Amino acid sequence: ETLRSMIQKAQNQGIIVDYPEPHLDRTRLILSRHPEIKKLFGRNPYTAFFVVGIVALQIALSILFKDANIWVLLLASYTIGSVCNHALWTLIHECTHNLVFKKSWANSWLQIIANLPIVFPSAISFRIYHLKHHMYQGDLDKDADLPRPFEARLVGNSSFKKALWLLCFFLSQTVRVPFLKGIQFVTRWVVLNYVVEFGFLFLLYRFFGAGPVIYLGLCSLFSIGLHPFGGRWIQEHYVLKPNQETYSYYGPLNKVAFNVGYHNEHHDLMSVPWSNLPKVRAMAPEFYDTLFWHKSWTGLLLKFIFDPTLSLSSRVFRVSKTANKKAPAAMTAEVVMGGASQPEALTT
Repeated sequence: ETLRSMIQKAQNQGIIVDYPEPHLDRTRLILSRHPEIKKLFGRNPYTAFFVVGIVALQIALSILFKDANIWVLLLASYTIGSVCNHALWTLIHECTHNLVFKKSWANSWLQIIANLPIVFPSAISFRIYHLKHHMYQGDLDKDADLPRPFEARLVGNSSFKKALWLLCFFLSQTVRVPFLKGIQFVTRWVVLNYVVEFGFLFLLYRFFGAGPVIYLGLCSLFSIGLHPFGGRWIQEHYVLKPNQETYSYYGPLNKVAFNVGYHNEHHDLMSVPWSNLPKVRAMAPEFYDTLFWHKSWTGLLLKFIFDPTLSLSSRVFRVSKTANKKAPAAMTAEVVMGGASQPEALTT
């Protein structure tokens, strides 16, 4: 058996653990040592202005490019539109946690508006399964963020297949949904999301033709796929260091991604809006500077594609929620007060 086949066999099994997700313990410890962080909790209603502004910009751009040839559409969608649509996804995420308005229904409506340029009616569905991701991180039956075993087997360690998987990331997210258990995905809000989205697309096509719809579709394809922003999906929970399953990104693209890279901070303190996430790290550096983090989404994307030791199974999978076991010290922060040295960030 070759070294490559041995690596592939181990990867296809995933990283299986029997301890609970680490963030609840981290939350308690952080708040016990830094109760002042509670001042960062709350909502940022100004987020709604960003949603409306970006949606309006994307609609305007789609109409502007309605008669453009395919090469112009590809260039515009990859360089400009993908940034806008990725930003809308991060703001949909804010709405999911009710971090814009006090009322849940108001956040849901804002999500539906943010969904308009994304083409695929998925904002409300994301709201449902993303909250389960926080509750059941690593549980294959509940966590839609986890690749299915057949995905890992199909993609394997092939650089070409990993790149293709990233390009079609929206498709892989969709096919996971039927395998989840105990989650109601068809609700009145989901139906409303579909009706509003398809109604918008019909009107856009009716008055301006297929060009705007193609442009917006390409923007969505690139915004969560084979693009520097695609490194975010690897950054969040793909394991690059032992005993650490959640990772933050502290690079410059946070400026146009509404600080979504501060992922450990978000998992630890979900009541903190995007505008305050950097302050969490600043106020409790011993909990974050001792963890491994990323500085480059692009570098991470390339590493994932070309490194044969990384695959879709480079994730933590939980077989049980054993209450009497603890996550490794690296994540529970049991070592953060012991003078642990700052790990080197991934820069390539």
